[in-house]
Amino acid sequence: MPWFAPLIVAVALGVEAPQLAPAPAPARPNIVFIIADDLGYGELGCYRAVGSEGIATPHLDALAASGTRFTDGYVTCPVCAPTRAGILTGRYQQRIGLEMNPSGQRDNATFGLPRSSPTLAERLSLAGYETAMVGKWHLGSPVGFRPTERGFGEFFGFLNASHAYRASGEGVTGVAVTRGTDAVVESEYLTDAFTREATSFIARKHDNPYFLYLTFNAVHAPMEADDTRAGRAKEQVKGSARRQTFAAMLTALDDGVGRVMQALDASGASANTLVFFLSDNGGPTRATTSRNDPLRGMKGQLFEGGVRVPFIMRWPQGGVPAGATCSQPVISLDMTATALAAARAEMSSAEGINLVPLARGGCAAPAHEALFWRYDDQWAVRMGDWKLVVARENRTAQTEAPSVFGAVPKLFNLRDDIAESKDLAASHPEKVAQLRAAFDAWNAGNVAPKWGTRPAGANATPDADAR
Repeated sequence: MPWFAPLIVAVALGVEAPQLAPAPAPARPNIVFIIADDLGYGELGCYRAVGSEGIATPHLDALAASGTRFTDGYVTCPVCAPTRAGILTGRYQQRIGLEMNPSGQRDNATFGLPRSSPTLAERLSLAGYETAMVGKWHLGSPVGFRPTERGFGEFFGFLNASHAYRASGEGVTGVAVTRGTDAVVESEYLTDAFTREATSFIARKHDNPYFLYLTFNAVHAPMEADDTRAGRAKEQVKGSARRQTFAAMLTALDDGVGRVMQALDASGASANTLVFFLSDNGGPTRATTSRNDPLRGMKGQLFEGGVRVPFIMRWPQGGVPAGATCSQPVISLDMTATALAAARAEMSSAEGINLVPLARGGCAAPAHEALFWRYDDQWAVRMGDWKLVVARENRTAQTEAPSVFGAVPKLFNLRDDIAESKDLAASHPEKVAQLRAAFDAWNAGNVAPKWGTRPAGANATPDADAR
C-alpha cells in the first residue's frame, strides 16, 4: 500500500467477554522532523489558491493529503538559527538568549545552543530513542555545541548557515560537510545527498524507535540547481532564469520528501511514524523568488510573510486525520511538545502543546491563548484573530536598511485581512491595550540576546534587554 493511501480499518463488533485485559498502549512512534529553509507560505501546491499557477510539489501535496495541514502555522522567528533553537528546546528562544542569528559565526568561538537547555534529541535519547541529524545545524560549531554533542547519535551535514549545493569539499562558503566530526568530500547534489543519508538511516533502523531531524538547506541561497532538474525547469516554468533555478531547487526538496516517505513505507514504519514538515521562516530573500502569497512581508520581518509557514503533521496510527485542514494558530514549539508526548518522554520545560488531540478533535478548540514574537527591534503578539505588531516598514529586499521603523504598534484582524493591509489600532484601542499587556507579561520572562546586534534605541522592549 503506498504511503499516501488512506488507511482503512475494519472493526468487528461482538459481545464483550468478561474480564478482558486492557488494550496495550500503542507502540511509541518513530519521529521525523523535515525542515525546509527560506520556503515561502505560497509555494506549495497545497497552500496556493485554487487555480493559481506555481511550481509542482506533488510529494509535499501528498504528505498534506495524508495528514493534517495547518493554515495558520508559525515559527518563532523570521530567520534561521533562533527558529531552530526553539524547535530543539521546545521553548521560546528568547528565554535562553538565542534570539538572533550570530554575527561572524564561523569565527565566533562562543555561539551555540546553551548546554543548560536540553535538546529534543537528548530527551528522546534518554527515553530510548535512536537519534540522527541530516542537514543544516546552525546552532554552534565550536567543540561542545555540535550535533553529536547535543544528543544526536549520527550526524551528516554542515554546521553553519549555508553551503554550496554543487561544490565538493568546503565549497564556496568555506564550510565543510561532515560525517560526525570528520570532513568529507561530497560529490552528489547536496539536497540529494541529504535525502540519501536520511533514507539510509530509515532503512537501517528496525529495533528501537528513532528521531530523525532532517534539515534541508533548500531553498536557501546560493541559487544552484542540478543539471537534470534545471533542464526540466527551463521547459516547464515561466519567468526569469532565477525563478527557474529556484523551481529546480524546490523540485529537489519535494523529491527528497517523497523518497523519505517511500523509505518509511518500505520499512513498514510509515503508519507509526510521526512526521512534521515546515519551513524555518518565510521567504523571499534578496536571492530567492520564494512566494508568500497572500501574506505581507518576508524573511526578517514579523509581518505574516516572515513567520507564517507551510506546516504539516502526519501520524496515521496516532489518529491524526488524513486530508484535514486546521485553521487554529499553532507554532513550531508544538512540534516538540507533540514529539515528547508521543514518545512518553519528560516534558516539563516544553512551552508548546500536543497537537494530536487538537487534530483528532477536528481543531474545534483554540490551541493557544496567544502566540508571541520578539526579534531584533521588532515584536508581535497574536490572540485569536487579532495581531499587534511592531515591524520594519520600508523594506523590499533583505539587504535594505529599515529606513522607516514603525515604533507604533499596528493592529490587524487576520480573519478579515490576512494581508495585514488595514491598521485598526486607532479604532480598537482596547484591543491594542489587551494585546500589549499580554506581550509585556510574556516578555518579562525573556533575557537579552547573547549574539547578534540590536540597534541602540530601536528596541521596543527595553526592560527585557536591561536584564
